[in-house]
Amino acid sequence: GLQFVAPELREGLGEITLAANHKLETLITFADIKGALHNHSTWSDGVHSIQEMAIYCRDHLKLEYLGMSDHSKTAFYARGLTEQQIFGQHAEIDRLNSELAPFRIFKGIESDILYDGSLDYGNDVLRTFDFIVASIHSNLKMSEEKATERLIRAIENPYTTILGHPTGRLLLSRTGYAIDHKKVIDACAANGVVIEINANPLRLDLDWRWHRYAVEQGVMLSINPDAHRNEGFHDMEFGVLVARKGGLTPGNCLNCKTLEELELFLSSKKQQHV
Repeated sequence: GLQFVAPELREGLGEITLAANHKLETLITFADIKGALHNHSTWSDGVHSIQEMAIYCRDHLKLEYLGMSDHSKTAFYARGLTEQQIFGQHAEIDRLNSELAPFRIFKGIESDILYDGSLDYGNDVLRTFDFIVASIHSNLKMSEEKATERLIRAIENPYTTILGHPTGRLLLSRTGYAIDHKKVIDACAANGVVIEINANPLRLDLDWRWHRYAVEQGVMLSINPDAHRNEGFHDMEFGVLVARKGGLTPGNCLNCKTLEELELFLSSKKQQHV
């Protein structure tokens, strides 16, 4: 008989064949999420402190970890962090980790991808983070070729862990820059880079139509709230909904990993490339 096809998958994109061969896997649910990566605190343009966000994630959402990734220095409009501020933030995270254990806060940054595809800190600073989200925020008017080349250069940076909102789209207001999705996803596969599903309802970027291709290439996806306040963590529910539409399973989602699994993943990524 035919395997049950979840309503989200009913798009005529090969799901009937998969169901006939009993190849449909169990889709991700919100209960599978173990932590939240890519979030902004009062250090940059967020509303809540790191401590407030960590306690909210631990006590209200019952999560195991929180990844902080405030804006980097090029994003001056968002109070991006100078090198000096980064060291201050890391000291605060060390203190909070000893207070909140076994809950863990990971040291990250949302590093701007510059026009030439480089990240906006030197390697001596980049190596101090547990993980790095690389995103484009400026010079959005560019050809598909230029945008693709710019993203791939950032993906090839050994310090890049996650590619943030790949097209920069804002639904209903900004189309986003055109990219060659296959080339970008293939570059992530070649470099062990995770692609974000930005769960902000105005982004939902990487688009669901590309989730299956990414997974087929062996690329992990991460459902990231991009929270700027505690309420923003709940946007991961929207991220889960589009991830289900894209056919995502817990095994292909970075923040479905337990704390121990994520620690192992991040440390092996750092050792492998650096």
